[in-house]
Amino acid sequence: MRLVGAAGGSTHIPRRVLCAVARSPDLSADNCKMGITNRRSWEKSAENEEREKEAAAAAGRFAGVPEAEEGSDVDSDSDLETEGTHRLGELVKETLYLRSCRVHSVVPASCFLRQGSDPELNLRHRGLGPQGAQALASSLNSNPCVKRLDLRDNGLCGAGTEALASTLSKSSCICDVDLSENQLGAVGAQAICAALIANPTMQKVQLAGNGLEEQAAHYLAELLLAHTGLKSLDLSYNQLNDQAGETLGPALAENTGLIELNISWNHLRGPGAIAFARGLEANIFLRVLDISYNGFGDPGASAMGEALRTNNVLEELNMSNNRISAMGARSLGLGLRVNQTLRSLVVSRNPMQNKGCLAVLKSVQDNPVSALELLDFSEIQVNREFDDLASSVKAVLPGLCIKTAAHRVEYKKELLPVFRSSLPASAPK
Repeated sequence: MRLVGAAGGSTHIPRRVLCAVARSPDLSADNCKMGITNRRSWEKSAENEEREKEAAAAAGRFAGVPEAEEGSDVDSDSDLETEGTHRLGELVKETLYLRSCRVHSVVPASCFLRQGSDPELNLRHRGLGPQGAQALASSLNSNPCVKRLDLRDNGLCGAGTEALASTLSKSSCICDVDLSENQLGAVGAQAICAALIANPTMQKVQLAGNGLEEQAAHYLAELLLAHTGLKSLDLSYNQLNDQAGETLGPALAENTGLIELNISWNHLRGPGAIAFARGLEANIFLRVLDISYNGFGDPGASAMGEALRTNNVLEELNMSNNRISAMGARSLGLGLRVNQTLRSLVVSRNPMQNKGCLAVLKSVQDNPVSALELLDFSEIQVNREFDDLASSVKAVLPGLCIKTAAHRVEYKKELLPVFRSSLPASAPK
């Protein structure tokens, strides 16, 4: 006798079993049905197991992993498993991102989908906006490959930055982020600074051109005080004024860890410039400082001279276009007479004229232990007296390169060790 199974096949029941059931008083028709039902359940589970095996094999082929043959080497199996895991991770990342884009009604960024295992995710000038940032933020957590995130000029604003901040605060991989030209404002600055404080792995942050003002300076000061792992910070092309300088100066004095700071193209003047210079005087970590295009003036130059007398760490200082006259240059020179660590000083495009240039150069001449390698007076007219003095100084310091309006000498800048190691081998130094 045959019964039709659940999968459409037949099940054979031996005749002697049926006879035994008929003769036995202990086996009722219900018990017989139960036995047949159990048989069907077993067959169905076996069939489901077979289907699961076929689905798993198909998934492996879809992910680009061929089925391993029996007797294959262990190393080959390990390579296939690694490749399969990697491609599965890529598929998960893309699926999450596309789903998030649909939720936020934004067009997916093809660069993100093509990113693969590249450690740099470059999405600058893509017009993501706040919604695009929210879609991206929910997908970055599933991408452990990204170490550098470039989102320059995407109109993120405060809302988009807040969405990204949550991801950046938890990321253990991203250590370099560029959020320049995104209209962050005070809201975005608060969100990003709080995220960075919570993430000790972050080493380099660029926040240039974000309209940061006095209020944002308070959040930046908290970042400088709390984050000891941050090595490079770019705050250029913002609107940090005198009050901001008075806020950032004390924070810079207490900061431990920052090596490079760019605060050029801001509005640090008067009391703010003096307070900032005093912060540099007490700092013992900063090695590269760019304060060009700020309007420090003579009071700020005098404060910087005092800072150079005490600071024995700073190696590169850019003070170009800061309204420094000959008087301010003489005050700056007082620090150069005793400083032993500064390697590069740029004071170009200042109204110090020939007198100011002479004062600075004489101060260098009076310092037998000066470490200067570059002295830049570009865009300032000098006379023969300066040229003669420059020749005398070079006789004492043969490694010193002096740039003037008439003499443009190429100077090869060597990157600091902390930044040199992060560049590819083919990158120029």
